[in-house]
Amino acid sequence: MKILHTADWHIGKVLHKHSLEDEMQLFFEWLLDTIEAEKVDLLLVSGDIFDIANPSANDRKTYYQVLTKLAAMQIRVIITGGNHDSIGVLNAPKEILNAINIDVVGGATQPITDELILLEHEPDGQSLVVAAVPFLRDKDLRSLSTDKAFDSRTQAIRAGITAHYKTLHEASNSLYQGIPTLAMGHLFAIGSLTSESERDIHIGNAAAISSEAFGTLFGYVALGHIHRPQVIGNNPLVRYSGSPIPLSFSEKKDTKSVVIVELKNNTFEEPRVIPVPKARELKKISGSYEEVEAKLKVYSPDFPLPSFVELEVKEDAFSNLILSNLESLTEQYRQDSTFKILKSRPIFKTGVKDTSDLFVAGENIEDLSPIDVFKKRIESEEITADQTSQLLNAFTELLEIVQTESI
Repeated sequence: MKILHTADWHIGKVLHKHSLEDEMQLFFEWLLDTIEAEKVDLLLVSGDIFDIANPSANDRKTYYQVLTKLAAMQIRVIITGGNHDSIGVLNAPKEILNAINIDVVGGATQPITDELILLEHEPDGQSLVVAAVPFLRDKDLRSLSTDKAFDSRTQAIRAGITAHYKTLHEASNSLYQGIPTLAMGHLFAIGSLTSESERDIHIGNAAAISSEAFGTLFGYVALGHIHRPQVIGNNPLVRYSGSPIPLSFSEKKDTKSVVIVELKNNTFEEPRVIPVPKARELKKISGSYEEVEAKLKVYSPDFPLPSFVELEVKEDAFSNLILSNLESLTEQYRQDSTFKILKSRPIFKTGVKDTSDLFVAGENIEDLSPIDVFKKRIESEEITADQTSQLLNAFTELLEIVQTESI
């Protein structure tokens, strides 16, 4: 049985007001071709199908068009919800999709055993149990552990997630004894390397989950949530596939990929990583104004889609002339056919600062996450490191409550 693991599609993602729809379409075309060429039997998508909880009609259309093509290929598909996804949006067509061999688990289920999916591969008689675990919210974890039993909320989160996987492992052994198991997950594992584009829910060492919470219980663990492809705990069978396209400039050097793992004779073989062709380049050009201007003149990318460029101009002293020239330079290349300047950032070593300098010129508040804005605010205050940590923890907790209730 051949399995393809992907995650974090983020359909509808916008980067600095520019849609990433074109590269997503190219990825989906490539994915379908790869599934056919590799003769894939099972596709796993580990969360964050959409970028926002209430996706547009066009983004939903893109999603259903992909599922329709997958159904026509007669392969099995299992999709789990992520922290960006609405449980209701994903689960709404659940019964219809199930009829065409597409299983969707938008949120934690009751009973928990509904997250166990038994697959039987007729060509070789191989069977597999998939623990399709979606992103677990606080309310999902309280049924397995209570905050009152722990010194902190983060300890309760860790214990709740660990208990969830342990319960599924025990249930699988009881119901499907002797059949190999695979787990999906959308969470933050200890040791993960993050980028700027992951939302700050359950991210950070405080709420990180050890790979031992599931790595010793399941033959393969297909993770989502972290956008950089990587192995966890030095175990190649516990890994993030990463997002299929770059979702922020911090991912500009990442090689995007999907993972293929084969199940033979009840054993998962060493996974293969297949790089996703780069549709466009995310490029950062930095230096003095003259250096940046010169680099732009010779920059000639060769990709299917126009590259997105970030400018960083570094000068010794503040200058309104530099700001004006930079704005003109950005406008000059706005309609270029080979690349587009999405973001420009001047940095001056000396100059007058006021409250507005919490945000550098060219930086828009809509481009930042709520936690980024809050960090900038507390950086302007004279407070201790301990106070900063307490404020960040409190803000992150409140942010999660607000975002969870809006989904």
